[in-house]
Amino acid sequence: MNVVSEKTLRQPSAKVLGAPVDPVSMAQAISIIERFLSGSETHHIVTADSSGLYLQMHDAELAKAYELASLVTPDSIGVIWALNRQGINIKDRVSGVELVNELTELSAKKGYRVFFLGAAPGIAELAAEKMRLVHPGCNIVGARHGYFPADDDVLVASEVAALKPDILFVAMGIPRQEKFILKVKEIIGAKVSIGVGGSFDVFSGKTKRAPKFIQKIKLEWLWRVILNPKKASKVAALPKFALAVIRSKS
Repeated sequence: MNVVSEKTLRQPSAKVLGAPVDPVSMAQAISIIERFLSGSETHHIVTADSSGLYLQMHDAELAKAYELASLVTPDSIGVIWALNRQGINIKDRVSGVELVNELTELSAKKGYRVFFLGAAPGIAELAAEKMRLVHPGCNIVGARHGYFPADDDVLVASEVAALKPDILFVAMGIPRQEKFILKVKEIIGAKVSIGVGGSFDVFSGKTKRAPKFIQKIKLEWLWRVILNPKKASKVAALPKFALAVIRSKS
């Protein structure tokens, strides 16, 4: 993959805790992704939230995934805050959930082949069925759960590759999804692979998304913790992230 040439298609990356983050809006991100889909190369997109950016400081393999990504979107209010501190005026997140929705809708319009990989058994399939109702005609060519060991990554990748997806959504959580994509994206051959966290849980109906007013006041993270206390450990990383940003030059 010619990363340098593709980076010229978009704004130069900013840096947050040493990792690249592209200060793009949703419309800009979709435009970039469509360019990727019109080409022949494989591209990895990271949706960067505060916990992931903090984790990559201590995880060389995850940091490599950020560095080699063709696009890194700001996917949390903490990341937007960190960019704003650098004088980069950005207001809205470009989240995995919204990218799944936008690109599945685009699939219905343009026929892009989409694969849902990840979440617990049955969730990806249910999410795919729900999305077919939301976006009639979307071309979801397959779905599979993400409960398999890393030793089976190549085997699963080969199974997915047989269906020739243009867009691969991987919902395995950070850092597993980024490491999986980095390891097997050339085997699968999808033009765009994106780690999308808990998106399938949302679209399947297993997890309710926060009401619009909660999203508007930037407290969707708190809503998720209330619904799923297991996410408290992820939220616990937020003060560490904030302190690291204050101490960091990037």
